[in-house]
Amino acid sequence: MKKITYLLLLFVCFSFAQNTGKVTFFAKIENRNSDTLTIYGPKKFKHKIPVNKKGVFESSFDITEGLHQFNDGVESSMLYLKDGDDLKLNMDAKEFDETIVYKGKGEKENNYLAQKALSDETFEMELENLLEKDETIFKAALDKKKTDDLAKLEGNGLNEKFVGIYKPMILQESVMLLQYYNQKAEAKKTEGTQAASFDYENHKGGKTKLEDLRGKYVYIDVWATWCGPCRAEIPHLKKVEEKYHGKNIEFVSISVDVDKDHEKWQKFVTDKELGGIQLFADKNWNSDFIKAFGINSIPRFILIDPTGKVVKSDAPRPSSAALVELLDSLVK
Repeated sequence: MKKITYLLLLFVCFSFAQNTGKVTFFAKIENRNSDTLTIYGPKKFKHKIPVNKKGVFESSFDITEGLHQFNDGVESSMLYLKDGDDLKLNMDAKEFDETIVYKGKGEKENNYLAQKALSDETFEMELENLLEKDETIFKAALDKKKTDDLAKLEGNGLNEKFVGIYKPMILQESVMLLQYYNQKAEAKKTEGTQAASFDYENHKGGKTKLEDLRGKYVYIDVWATWCGPCRAEIPHLKKVEEKYHGKNIEFVSISVDVDKDHEKWQKFVTDKELGGIQLFADKNWNSDFIKAFGINSIPRFILIDPTGKVVKSDAPRPSSAALVELLDSLVK
């Protein structure tokens, strides 16, 4: 969840960028995931840097000052680029966030961003447990995080424009996490009640309704082909499906793609060899099942018991160890 919020805030803040300029970017990456780095930035900026014969990534290019993002084909990290920056990055892709170190002009802001990603990762590891706590405890944890983040941002000689852009992000992050807590609390109210039903098109043909799956636990993944975080969960979901193959559970994926992307959904399911029961919601976000669970962001996971009652209305993700722990306690 934290990474989704992080990226949302990143793209929102692209709009604050104004000044243009030129930067030089050099990266030496051990165990690289790709032979190309891609820099994304304001005004739909996209710049690809291929690895050279020396095994490094090196390029000079024009930018609009502001927050950017570099992607190595598997993982991403934030950048702050301004005119005249001359950044040299060293890292090991096997320990992506942990090993990012910048040298050169612009290093302060970018090392701050790298360290912020690490502290966010630590907080994310605690988040699952915090979401189960009383609201007072959760708010206290958010306030501490916000205070710590602001202290590291201010008074450390960072570029004033950078501080001006990033401070509202920290404040907004706290607001969004509290909203997420409240959504989780609201979702819990459906737990123990009879789940809303669905009757959706099955990728294999015909239609499938929830009642067809009575007698088994049902783990539901609400997703869409355009959703990056949803796609990132697919390899983990496949492993969970394999672990519980033949046991008392069905895995159902419900796409909320719009009608015009119906063929895209069909092709995606086939090309990616998605398992489980693949369904297409009848009215995307306005489908009755989606509205019944108050789903307004994806991916979203739901666990229903063999009698059709909700066990978890906002269940752990496939990538979370908490999911296996939960399923091991229920599924035989």
